[in-house]
Amino acid sequence: MDQTMNTEMVAQLEELLEKRSYAKAGGLVKDLNPADAAVVLEEMSEQKTPVLFRLLPKELAADTFAYMSPEAQELLVRGFSDRELDEVMEQLFLDDAVDMIEEMPANVVKRILRHVDPTTRKMINQVLNYPKDSAGSIMTMEYVDLKRSMTVEQAFERIRRTGVEKETIYTCYVTDSRRKLEGIVTVKDLLLARNNEIIRDIMETNVKSVTTHADQEEAARALSKYDFLALPVVDAEERLVGIVTVDDAIDVIQEEATEDIEKMAAIAPSDRPYMKTNVWETWFKRVPWLLFLMISATFTSGIISSFEDALAASVVLTSFIPMLMDTGGNSGGQSSATIIRGLSLGEIQYRDVPKVLLKECSVALLCGGTLAAANFLKLMFVDRVGVAVAAVVCITLVAAVVVANIVGSSLPVLAKRLGLDPTVTASPLITTIVDAVALIIYFNIAKLILGI
Repeated sequence: MDQTMNTEMVAQLEELLEKRSYAKAGGLVKDLNPADAAVVLEEMSEQKTPVLFRLLPKELAADTFAYMSPEAQELLVRGFSDRELDEVMEQLFLDDAVDMIEEMPANVVKRILRHVDPTTRKMINQVLNYPKDSAGSIMTMEYVDLKRSMTVEQAFERIRRTGVEKETIYTCYVTDSRRKLEGIVTVKDLLLARNNEIIRDIMETNVKSVTTHADQEEAARALSKYDFLALPVVDAEERLVGIVTVDDAIDVIQEEATEDIEKMAAIAPSDRPYMKTNVWETWFKRVPWLLFLMISATFTSGIISSFEDALAASVVLTSFIPMLMDTGGNSGGQSSATIIRGLSLGEIQYRDVPKVLLKECSVALLCGGTLAAANFLKLMFVDRVGVAVAAVVCITLVAAVVVANIVGSSLPVLAKRLGLDPTVTASPLITTIVDAVALIIYFNIAKLILGI
């Protein structure tokens, strides 16, 4: 549903609810996709959201609830009767229930947990105990497990009996009596096999899995790499404890990409959407890095001040400082963005540093040489400066690009090696370092060539 249609539907629903035309309002939303219904509900006024939610068919209501933001979910939970809360919790998949509970205040969580059965409560608590951002924290324990001695017919019988409560039934997991993962078999494999065939004869034994404490990004990358719909999660003894489904992997990829972009722009990451973040929260996320970068930029001012005599002797040098600093910063930003992306995708390892530096230096010389040649022509025929000044600027330009690429490519890898997030070394920090180094190179080359 596009934004225009969504706005029109919200206005129409608000009007119908105001007139108490509940049957018509319910008819408008009963066939919506749960994700679209969630968007519509969140754009309704706070007074009308609970009313419209109660008009949704029971199954659609639970699916819609899973797509809503934590704030909207909390609003609804606080207004739910015990029966309504029972119905929603009964329909929610385990991983969706965990996601919701993680964002709720303690008093609301207590009420929610009172309305789930003991088995589900135990599984929720188990998932909540895994480290944040680990594969265990985003997995669901609702999967279909089979035994290797089963026939295809018995497997289908088990899928029919238990599958209605599972998040996915397409991929089934073969485990032994201790829940150790032995293989996987898909519904396609079962459909194409004879009823009397044994699972051990058709299952895939080369199973890819992640451990419960593996980073959630690792699980998401594995799903992408192998084109899985679900990825098994095992404990230290290789016992199957859950699965990560592709929809959760997409959420992880989106969250991690957003976090990386914010860090690369020198903003503290936020879990809340931009339009739901108030001015004070936005200020708090941005100002610490701005203060740090402002203070670090004073080193650049100090370098310029220390070369005041050289600038006084050749004032024209001052006009090229912004160009040199910007070019170095831009080049370093390009290099760091490329390396950070390679690190996040697992394409670059610490052992690749020599190859990375060699490649970036080669690229820097080519780029710097091209920029210097173009700049030399401009300096001579447009700016009409002397050959000596043009040489100073162009040599510095090549050196600044080389230094920028070395810094931009090495800092993220070093940060990764030290267990830090490579994105914290991105553009703003690299630019500050490159600016200072470029100025030192610039003035020293000017002294050498111009004799000032």
